Amino acid sequence: MSNPKGLGVPVNTPSTTSSKKPSASHAKVTARDIFLYIPNLIGYVRVVTAILSFVCMKNHPVYTLVLYGISGFLDAFDGWAARKYNQGTRFGAVLDMVTDRCATSSFIAYLSLIYPNYTIAWQVLISLDLASHYIHMYAMLSNGSTSHKNVDSKQSKILSLYYTNRKFLFFVCLVNELFYVALYLHYYNFFWLGTVLAWLSAPIWFFKQFANVIQLQGAALILANMDAEEKSK
Repeated sequence: MSNPKGLGVPVNTPSTTSSKKPSASHAKVTARDIFLYIPNLIGYVRVVTAILSFVCMKNHPVYTLVLYGISGFLDAFDGWAARKYNQGTRFGAVLDMVTDRCATSSFIAYLSLIYPNYTIAWQVLISLDLASHYIHMYAMLSNGSTSHKNVDSKQSKILSLYYTNRKFLFFVCLVNELFYVALYLHYYNFFWLGTVLAWLSAPIWFFKQFANVIQLQGAALILANMDAEEKSK
């Protein structure tokens, strides 16, 4: 702090603001602190349980159901923890999305082994899931949004409902995963948790794929409009 002329006050006296110690709320946050945030710790548990479910997938369907279920169920708690403790981070958001996409893609990859007649369908589903979410996130961030979930209703009413209503988002994502799990359990002769659940969850699963298509189309339009505006200058 500079010394105003004529006041005769030393620059570093206790009366100046520069001598005050920084408050705890403004303490420096390191990358290590970010990695240890509560929602990110939950994210690591999601990754571990998902990998363990892959290990069990061939010979232990019940263990797979439990472990994969834990990984998916915790998806609701990392976001809650981020809001409750004010620990939302870019790293956490990316970790959450990447875990979702990798877990679903890996599960579908196993379905292609036990249902080889539908390999092309599985490949299309994996490609649609990865492409729609990646292009959507890239388009939203390129357009100045702080999160891929900040979708305006003018852009898409379906995506706005999907991303802004947390309960609806969780329900759709949960049932979408249940559809794949049900197909897996059907192969291992589970009737209620397999065959019946697959039929019951199929309509919501179909909506999720429709939403992926809308998401891909909308994101492509955002990027094309940005390119057109830049080329027109």
